[in-house]
Amino acid sequence: MFQVLIIDDDLDVRDAIKRVLERAGYIVRASADALDALEQLARQAAHVVITDIIMPKLNGVEAIRAILEGFPDVKIIAISGGGNFGITSYKPNAITTTAYLAAAERAGAHLLLTKPFESADLVGAVQKVLTMSRALH
Repeated sequence: MFQVLIIDDDLDVRDAIKRVLERAGYIVRASADALDALEQLARQAAHVVITDIIMPKLNGVEAIRAILEGFPDVKIIAISGGGNFGITSYKPNAITTTAYLAAAERAGAHLLLTKPFESADLVGAVQKVLTMSRALH
């Protein structure tokens, strides 16, 4: 049985991802921040980590680097909506979702998903990273 750890500071996002993946047959744990998630990984391994990028304390890019350094066999899916929502929050020079996800990819994320995503895309992403060769990283 494959284990997944979700890292997202948004409770609703964490719960939604957890429900979808549990229905798909995965054992799922969740954390509101990357520091707690690293402690969880030290206590109990996970096959896949799904991490948001924009988070307080330790951002997702830093989390990806720390996870791969400490747990090199873990597959990582980076997710982001960019943190720049709606007309009132639009800033022409703001870093885009694409830039956040590109930074996550450079840090070592195995797969990228842009929020919002469909349940089938999430399950497919987890299945895809689980089939990747351990020799890649």
